Amino acid sequence: MRWRDGRRSRNIEDRRRSGGRKGILGGGIGSIVLVLVAMYFGVDPSFLIEGMQSSSVSNTPPAQPGDLKDDPLADMVAVVVADTEDVWREIFSEQGQQYREPTLVMFSGSTQSACGRGQAAMGPFYCPADQKAYIDLSFYHDMRTKFQAPGDFAQAYVVAHEIAHHVQNLLGISGKVHQQKQRVSQTEGNRLSVRLELQADCLAGVWANRADKARSILEEGDVEEAMNAASAIGDDRLQKQSRGTVVPESFTHGTSAQRQRWFRTGLSTGNPDRCDTFSTSNL
Repeated sequence: MRWRDGRRSRNIEDRRRSGGRKGILGGGIGSIVLVLVAMYFGVDPSFLIEGMQSSSVSNTPPAQPGDLKDDPLADMVAVVVADTEDVWREIFSEQGQQYREPTLVMFSGSTQSACGRGQAAMGPFYCPADQKAYIDLSFYHDMRTKFQAPGDFAQAYVVAHEIAHHVQNLLGISGKVHQQKQRVSQTEGNRLSVRLELQADCLAGVWANRADKARSILEEGDVEEAMNAASAIGDDRLQKQSRGTVVPESFTHGTSAQRQRWFRTGLSTGNPDRCDTFSTSNL
């Protein structure tokens, strides 16, 4: 992925030196559950930590362009966030709307969000209450080792997926899904979550299409990296690996094939209107 010539976003908070607790993988049932959750991209803590009250939210000043230049991984993330800003600002403008840029928070171990305390083992997540995406960059090590999904474009896909949740929040989609989930069974709620997550995958593909047209970011093998990452974190594959069995009723993000299909839909069209996962019967 060609990213080094891109601009760096100013909407980055670097909390990695703020003294968060380091890791929670020491064992026990709670740790096992969190490890399973960590296998999924796009975890929304407003659903997972519902009822927790926000407190002591960090007021870390935004990182300035150049602050992360000695950390290539963090530097790459800042470029990807900037690319999402450019893409979604343009798309919203085409619809006569104004795009409100989110903040991406880099943390280590744990951090406070307006949705409660986020842990590294939860994986990357978006909090609609403060309009911030959160990521512990050690997750990228897990992508390479646990999920066998290496590559910088696979890493960019993770960021683009979380920013897509911000887009859904701005459009009121996330709020409607959350309200609907309160009125249906757990199984039906899971199905709604799947549609929300697959739409975020599609919107991540829209970002890749538009960013490539603007800056020619894609290199040979990049699309395959993203397809591999999407396959690696499908509900069916993860359940098979962790339990040995697959329980479709418990899916919250979609199968490997579904995640690949919807990302490719966004990537091939660059049209967010093609990402309507809620009105189709063929996910």
